[in-house]
Amino acid sequence: MVAEKARRGLEAFLKRKAAPPTESRETLTLPDGTELPLRIKRHATARRMTLRLAPDGGEVRVTIPRWAPFSEGRNFAHSRGDWLVAHLHAVPAPLTIGAGAIVSYRGRELIVAWDKRLPRTPAILGDSLRLGGTAENIAGRVRRWLESEALDLARGDLAHFCAVADQAEPDLRLSRAQRRWGSCSTSGTVRINWRLIMAPDFVRRSVVAHEVAHLVHFDHSPRFYALLADIYDDDLPAADAWLKRHGRSLHAPFG
Repeated sequence: MVAEKARRGLEAFLKRKAAPPTESRETLTLPDGTELPLRIKRHATARRMTLRLAPDGGEVRVTIPRWAPFSEGRNFAHSRGDWLVAHLHAVPAPLTIGAGAIVSYRGRELIVAWDKRLPRTPAILGDSLRLGGTAENIAGRVRRWLESEALDLARGDLAHFCAVADQAEPDLRLSRAQRRWGSCSTSGTVRINWRLIMAPDFVRRSVVAHEVAHLVHFDHSPRFYALLADIYDDDLPAADAWLKRHGRSLHAPFG
């Protein structure tokens, strides 16, 4: 009995040792000579290969089916070299947030007005975002303020759309994801990307409404889209178009 148990344990250990890796990290050279990190990842449910450029342009990501060799993902990335170059050139340059910088808030541009004599907590006055404290951490204080504003506004959005959809209000958390603007877990927790505070209100609200619809239909079926159209009280195509056209720009400030 003991010997049989030991044999099974050894077999299980050897199977784990022999399991193929799920991810490969390499370097990809684009047609214009630019070198970027390449991450190829096997996904259990993927049926085809997909390729994405990270929002900040810092990495190429390829997803492949679990049975595919990494070489296929590598070749796929090479075959899309011209596409990657074009999209890399379209990535907004990083923005340093400091005194005199422009920061977006709910779709409007504010000038960061710093004076060490002012309170540390940012406050809007006209077209300025005024704050004090040390000059070295202006960006950190502005970001924390934006995150706090994002949480407060998203909570109001969530309460509104849950009431319209006749759903209990779930837990809400902010997300720092690079690719997703919102998500809804199977446990019901809704996550909203804090960077949406920089977008116009109707864009942020469309994302919250999207996740509330997922509380009822955990898919993208016709019933899901029918519910979303029913509970959202603004222009969904316009919100989607705004994110498609300007979404990358929300990743330029704060790294």
